[in-house]
Amino acid sequence: MADVKRNGFGQVEPNHLSAQNTGQIYAQLPAAASITQLENGQFVKYNYAAGQVDVDATAEGEYMMVFNEVHTYDERDRYYKDFAMLKSEYNYGIITPRVIKTNIGDIFTTNTLKAAGTKRTDVVIGDDTALVVGADLQPNAQGFLDVVSGTADPANGPVFKIVKVYTLADGQFAVKVQRVA
Repeated sequence: MADVKRNGFGQVEPNHLSAQNTGQIYAQLPAAASITQLENGQFVKYNYAAGQVDVDATAEGEYMMVFNEVHTYDERDRYYKDFAMLKSEYNYGIITPRVIKTNIGDIFTTNTLKAAGTKRTDVVIGDDTALVVGADLQPNAQGFLDVVSGTADPANGPVFKIVKVYTLADGQFAVKVQRVA
């Protein structure tokens, strides 16, 4: 059993995301005050009644995936792994993410697994015996896809199945997933 690591922040490569055609893209609500960082591929609840997006699993609303345009303004930050929405970098500390609805059948490649990343730092995102083809993933308490032990329950959020162990364009470990429930 070997640890699988990610360097920097999470990344998403859209292979087939229906929201790009259906218009199920939202960017009107600010993040809850408790959120200090949002990464592409992280899941939040779009709680329109409360007027915010939240990672709290008890919040109302549907899980949606953070999928922001990547903007890096520092010349040292040239890669997707260098981008996350950080509360400290926004006016008045208000983050307003772009989120998309995922539908059954959607496919994307990501390394946004298990835990939050940090710029230019490695984070362990799992072990190579758990991140295998056929494993089910669901958002954890922080909104990151994590391996489900046992049977995945759609009542706890969307269910994604690993369909390929892969790499991203920068050579980092990733998984290609398909939403199955």
